[in-house]
Formats: sequence, C-alpha cells, structure tokens
Amino acid sequence: MRLHRLEITAFGPFGTTQTVDFDTLSAAGLFLLHGPTGAGKTSVLDAVCFALYGSVPGARQTSGSTLRSDHAPVDTLTEVLLDLTVGGRRLEIRRSPAQPRPKKRGGGFTTEKAQSTLREYDPATRAWTGLSRSHQEIGEEITQLLGMSRDQFCQVALLPQGDFARFLRADAEARGKLLGRLFDTRRFAAVEERLAELRRAAAHRVEEGDARLLALAHRMAQAAEGLPATRTPVDGKPGEPGLADAVLGWGAVARTEAREAADIAGVRLAAAERAEELARAAAAEARDLAARQARHAEAVRRREALAARVPERDRDRRALDLALKAERVAPALALRHAAAREHAAALDDRDAARAELPPELAESGAEHLSTLENRLREQLGGLAAARRAEARAAELAAERALLDREARADEEALQEAAGWLADWEPRRAALQQAVDAAQEAAARAEQLAGRLEPLRLRLAAARRRDALAEDLARAEERYATAREVRNTAHETWLDLKSRRLRGIAAELAATLTDGDPCQVCGSTSHPAPTAPTADHVDRAAEEAAYARYTEADERGRAAERTLAGTREALAAARDEVRSLGASGPSDGQPTVAELAEEAAELAARHADAHALAGRTHAAREALARAEREHEERVTAQRDAERRVAARTSHREGLERQRAELAEELARGRGTFATVAEHAGLLERRIALLVGAAGAVRAEELAADRLKKADAQLADAAYRAGFPTPAEASAALLDEHGRRACQHRLDVWQAEAATVADRLAEPGVAEAAALPPADPAGAEAAHAAAERALRAAGAALTAARERVTGLAALARQAEAEARRLGPLRAEHDRVARLAGLTAGTSAENERRMRLESYVLAARLEQVAAAASARLQRMSSGRYTLVHSDARAGARRSGLGLHVVDAWTGNERDTATLSGGETFFASLALALGLADVVTDEAGGVRLDTLFIDEGFGSLDDQTLDEVLDVLDSLRERDRSVGIVSHVADLRRRIPAQLEVAKDRHGSSVRLRAGGDGLSD
Repeated sequence: MRLHRLEITAFGPFGTTQTVDFDTLSAAGLFLLHGPTGAGKTSVLDAVCFALYGSVPGARQTSGSTLRSDHAPVDTLTEVLLDLTVGGRRLEIRRSPAQPRPKKRGGGFTTEKAQSTLREYDPATRAWTGLSRSHQEIGEEITQLLGMSRDQFCQVALLPQGDFARFLRADAEARGKLLGRLFDTRRFAAVEERLAELRRAAAHRVEEGDARLLALAHRMAQAAEGLPATRTPVDGKPGEPGLADAVLGWGAVARTEAREAADIAGVRLAAAERAEELARAAAAEARDLAARQARHAEAVRRREALAARVPERDRDRRALDLALKAERVAPALALRHAAAREHAAALDDRDAARAELPPELAESGAEHLSTLENRLREQLGGLAAARRAEARAAELAAERALLDREARADEEALQEAAGWLADWEPRRAALQQAVDAAQEAAARAEQLAGRLEPLRLRLAAARRRDALAEDLARAEERYATAREVRNTAHETWLDLKSRRLRGIAAELAATLTDGDPCQVCGSTSHPAPTAPTADHVDRAAEEAAYARYTEADERGRAAERTLAGTREALAAARDEVRSLGASGPSDGQPTVAELAEEAAELAARHADAHALAGRTHAAREALARAEREHEERVTAQRDAERRVAARTSHREGLERQRAELAEELARGRGTFATVAEHAGLLERRIALLVGAAGAVRAEELAADRLKKADAQLADAAYRAGFPTPAEASAALLDEHGRRACQHRLDVWQAEAATVADRLAEPGVAEAAALPPADPAGAEAAHAAAERALRAAGAALTAARERVTGLAALARQAEAEARRLGPLRAEHDRVARLAGLTAGTSAENERRMRLESYVLAARLEQVAAAASARLQRMSSGRYTLVHSDARAGARRSGLGLHVVDAWTGNERDTATLSGGETFFASLALALGLADVVTDEAGGVRLDTLFIDEGFGSLDDQTLDEVLDVLDSLRERDRSVGIVSHVADLRRRIPAQLEVAKDRHGSSVRLRAGGDGLSD
C-alpha cells in the first residue's frame, strides 16, 4: 500500500481544505511530520484511517459531529479524500461523516447523512471509474485488499511507540490480548471453547446416564425392601468411575435373595391352604348343629304361646256366630237409623224457620202461614205500576244530568274556538312566510351545488398533483439508486469476466483427462496443466454476476419507466388544476390548503341553504294542517251552537214527564223512602212464610216415617232370636271386625300346624339332646385360617412381583450401562483434549493454552524479525528472544527477553532503560509489521508512520535508528516520523509541518532543500 495524496476538509483542527502530497514526501524515503502540540499531527493520521475504514483509531473513536472542525464555515462539509495504490490498483476514497448542515429552506440545521465513494483509476483510458457508494461494500473491499482490520492497520502502519513500550513491560496476559487482536487467533480460542463445551456436554450426558443408573438402583432398593441386600445399598454420585459395575452387582445379589424369598412364600401358602380347609369343615358342622337346636327351642316356645291364646280363640268363635244371626236384622236397623237422622234434620229446619217469624206466628201451623203468604203477594202485585214509574223517574234524572254535562262541554268548546279563530290571520301569514323562505333556499342551494362540484374536482386534482410530486421525488431517488446498482453490477460482471479470461487456461485444464485430446492443442498428453489461482473465477460465478447485472438493468429500466409515467401524470394533474380553475375564483396552481379552505366555505354555505330548503315540505304541511284545523274549528263552532238550541226544548219535555210521575210515586212509596224499598220488604216477608210452612210440613212427614221404622225393627229382632233390637245391634259386626276375628282364628290354626311340623323334623329332637353348639368359635377359627391364607397368598404374589420387578429393572440397568459405555469413552477422550488445549491437563507440562501456543509461535517470528533491526540499532548488543518458561504458578508461552551480548545474560525486557526501550519497541514494531503483513497475505505496506519516542535517544543511537529506518527504502518503503525532536528537522530534509492559529491548522510541505510550501 502506497499513499499518494490526502485532502482534508473541515476535519479536526483543519478548518479549510488541506492537501498532503505523499508522493513528494515518499520520494526521500524518510520524512518528518512535526508541529507544535495540538496543531493536528495525529489528526493527519486519523484522516488516513478514517478514509480507509470510516473511523479513527482506538480511543479517538467518536461521532461524525465531533470529527468536524470547529473552525470550518457552517456551509463547508467535513470530507476526507485519500488517493492510494494497493494490490496493484490505484484507488480514490472519499468519505464524509454524518454532520449537521444549514437547512436549504428556512433556518436551523439538519443532519447530513454519512457518504462514501470509491473510484478506481484506469491507466488504459486515463479516467476514474466509480466502483461503489456503499459504506459496507467499500469497507469490505479495503479490508480485503489490505488484508487487515482497522486495529491491525493502526498497529502496523501507524506504529504507536508507547503501545509497544508497554508491550515490552507487559505480562503474558496483556501480550496475549494484543497479539490475539493482531493475528486474529479467535479460531484457536474458539477451538478451546468448543472442546470445553464438548467436554461439558459429554460430562452432562455421562452424569445424566449415571443419574438414571442411580435412579434405577433406588427403584431396585425400593422393590427389594425387606431383603438383606437393602442393608448395603449402592452409594455413589453421578460421574464417579465404577458406578455401573456397583449397580449391576448389587442388582444380581438382590435378585438372588428375591427368588429365595419367593420359594419360602410358596411353601407357607400350601400349609395355609390345608389349615383353611379343616377350619371351614368344622365351622359348617357347628353351624348345622346350632341351627337344629335353635329350631327345636323355637318350636317349644311357640307351642307354649299357642296354649296361652286358647281363651281368645274361643271368644272370637262366639262373636262370629252372633254376627251371622245379626246380619238378618241389619236392613231394618239401617232403615231405622236413616229415619231417625231425617227426623232430626227436619226438626232443626222447622225450629230455624220459626225463629225468623214474629213471636205471634212462632207456633202457627202450615195452613195459617200459607194464608198470610197469599195476602202479602196481593199487596206486592199492587206496587208494580209504582215501581215502573220510579224507574222512569230515574231515567229522566240521568238524561237531565247528561244534558247539563253536554251544555258545559259545548260552552267550553265555543269559548276555545272563539279564542283560536281570533289569532288565525297572523298565524297564517307566519306559516306562509316560512314556505316562501324554504323555496328561496332551495333555489340558492341548487346554485351553490353547481359551483361546489367543480371546486371539489379541482381540490382532488391538486391533491393528486402534490402526491405525484412526492412520488416523482421518490421515483427519481429510486432511479438514481437503480442506475448506481446497475453500474456497480455491470462493473462487477466485467471484472469477473476479465478475471475468468485471465484464468481460462486453468478452467480448460480442469476438464482435461489423460487419453482425451485437449480442446486447444489436440494433444492427448497433459504433462503440466495450468493450476487455478486463488482469485480464479469460474463460469458459474460469471453467469451469476451477469444475471445480477441483467436483473439490475431491468430494474433500472423499470424505474426509468416509472419515473417517466410519474412525470406525465404530474403534468396532467397540473393541467387539470389549471383548466378547472378557469371558471373558478382563482387561476394558476393554488395550494391544496387554499382550495380546501374555499371548498369548506362554499360547502358550509351550501349545507346551510340545503338544510333550510329541506324544510320546504314541512312548512307546506304545517300551513295545510293549520288551514284544515281552521275549517274544523269553524264547523265545530256551528255544530255546538245548533246543539245548544236543540238541548233547550229537550230539557223542557223532560221536566213535564217528571211532574206527571211525581203523584204516582208518592202513592206507591207510602211511608217508605222509595217504592223499591216497600216492595223489597214485602218480598222478604213472603219468603219467610214460604220457608216456615215448608219446614213444618217436612217435620210432620219425617216423624211418621220414624214410627214405622221402629215397628219394623222390633219385628225383625224377634224373628232373629234377639230379645230386643239393642242386643241385635250390639252383636252386629262390620266387615273389618268380622275379617279381624276370622284372621286371628286362621293365624292360630296355621301356627299350631307349623309347630307340630317343626317338632316332627328329623334330627331336631336328637340335636336338642346334645350339648349346646359353639358356631362363633368355629367361625372365628375359620376366619383366622382365611386371613392366614390370604396373607400367605399376598406374600407369595408380592415375592413373585418383586422377582419380576427386579428382573425388569436389572435389564434396564444393563441396557443403560451398555449405552453409557460409549458416552463415558467419548467423555474421557474429549476431556483429555480439552484439558490439553486449556492448559489444565497434567500432560501439558507448560500449562499453555492452544491460543497461547499459536501466539507463542507468532511471537517467535516477531522476535526474530525485530532482532535483525535491534542488533543494528544497538550496535550488535541486544537481541530479542521468545521464552516459554513458566513464571511461578502462571501459565507459560508469551515471555519476551532481551539477550545482552556484552554480558551474555538473558533478562526481562522491562529492565531496559528509556532509550533502550524506545529502539527495542521500534524494532519490535517494525518486526511485528513484517509478520502481520505476511500473515495478511503479503500485501506490501509502502508507507509507514512512527509516532514519537525519539527524544529519549542520544546522538549516536539516533543515527543508528535513522540508518535502520533509512534502510527501509531498500524495500521501496517510505517512513514518516511524527516527533517534536528539533534535531530531527536538521537530519530529515523531507518534512510536513502542521502549523496552528486561531483560524485553524494548516500543513506545509518541504522536500529536500526546498522551502516550505502550503
């Protein structure tokens, strides 16, 4: 990599554009970058790093707004341009960070997005060709060309001496961090982590398997509960060696003991079965004897009870015989009882009827009461005409009251009609005025509607115009993006095609087969086919690039067509707005807000007029209803006046009829208030006389029937053999009593027969002669035998289930142990590898991690490369060597010592003096730059910068250091020294001075014996 030119604008302390011509500076091979503190020497290096990677080194990383110079005018944007050659390609990188800029319209600031541009110079056409505008693509391209990240570049090309001095004095861990960042040994650390993860995973799987084995052992212990083996259970933890053998051995012992326990339980079950059979037979015999003895005792008790009930049996037989004779007297008894009840009821009715009569009639006979009834009926017939006259008088009074109510209603109606008709003319005029106003509003609404619709169309067209203007801006942006993507894809395709053509020989060589002719020369022998290079491009990659180019080209054409269509649509929308405004209130291109305000005002006026016009029908209906009501009220007034005249003559006729009826009503009322009251009294008296006469006659008939029934009953009792009717009635039994007596006799006879049969049963008498049986004791003995049998059966079942369960669990344990074997072997293998790579294994004598081992190899290379320059700088005294010796309990691998040739001793680099530390760190930095460059793919770094540290050297050492740096020109390199040392300005002719003032810093170039130039 060689720098040619650097342009800095509004960056850091530089307020204006400053140009650094590295070609002129590099011509001398060694140049000096100097200036006062704070002038901006480091900012020049920051600008180089920012141009390459888009950010500044290390702790100086900051935002784009902070990168901007405070001395720059507000309209000058921060920008860095770097012209360089890398990988044989001449490139130009232009970057500007995100930064505030003044708004184009109005006041204030807006944020300008970060921008990046990458161009390449084509020597054939002598023109610059754009490659990309993408930050990411440019960053990837530069990183790929340089082969280094930003941190590596800053450590290799911008040599910070203070960092390397700390590197010399640092411990192994700090050196490992720096070397790991430079050589990117993350893949080795990833290998360590991966092996550690595999070890943890394998250990987890082994522990899971051991946990399952222990779980099976616990289950076997639970299944073997009660066996001797449970007193010595398996005691172990997951992951311990030998756990599987212990579990399997214990399981074998438990299964043997379980089988022996099952055999013993079988013998005990057979003995319990025999004992249960004997106890069952003895219990059956005891129950049978006890039953026969109980039947005999029960029969004797029942025989004695029957003997005690013989008198009761005889009484029931005599009662049934008398009841049979009394059945012949029962009809006469029933007839006499009915006559007695009828006579008693007739007496009660007669006494009640006489109690309602006056005292003088209480003892009167039926004939006398009938005579009085006839006489009262004649008086009641004479009151019929008076009752009709009274009813007619009531009707006349009701008609008179109705006439009065109608008269009052007509009077109120006449008054209301007169009041309403008095206000008719003003009301009619107001309703007619409302109809006229609504009709006028309808005409005005129609006129406004004719103006509103074109205005709304113009508003919609204006909105389309504005939307299309926004679409046009977006379409232009999309078209520009698509065109840039198309150009990038086209350039990529051409580049891949060119690279494929350069390596076409290797592509053809890949298809060669011994014995088949070559497509180019026709030879069947292919002694040295061309091998593909690292950047070889095959046909598939070229075709894919071409497909991306054609796709991007089609998207670009589609974006162009969309842009043209949007422009046409925008022009049409503007023409529509202009044409619709020819007859409107404004012409030209009014804004949407103006048109919307005008449309809203017109719409409000139209809505008001339309709302008023909508009330036209209601106003007409109101006028029509009012006119109909006027006609109805006039008609009602006339009808009321006619009814008033007719009602007067009707009232006079009613008065005449009422006077005629008054005399007849006076005769019919007599001393009563009304005729109806007089007639009601006569009707009540007639009813009492009729009831009393009927009750007297009914009592006389009931007494005669009772006398006849007594005679018939006496005759029937005598014929049945009873001295008196009372005895016959006492001997008579009802159906329930007769059935009860017969039932008691039947029960006695059945019980007597049952007792006789029971005493005659075979064996009952013999059983009574034997001692009392003990069935409870026999049953208890049988129950105990059954419990013993069930217990023996359960014990045998449990023993067999235990044997089966232990066998199944043992098979599971054996299967788990077989499955765990490969897992444990894998764990041992992975754990051994992980311990070796992590430096924790006993086999790793130096306790070096894999990453440290790789970095130690890199450190050996760096020390060797640095020693070549350190010997020259120190006049052959010092040499840097790598040491992998352990320091106490710490890990080894990244030790760095210096060998002093004057003493022959090897000591730590931290013991060097200040000046020795400087040139040792400089040699280390240069050696590290060579190794990192080779690691990055051999990309040459033709321009290097060394920052400070020269002030600690004496004149002789300074000369030797400068000689070493000057020797770098032999490899066509240029070295820039950043320093304050005044003696360097005399020793190094080529200089870049950074000067500062209140308006910002500036750079001045001096090459050889020339003076300073801006």
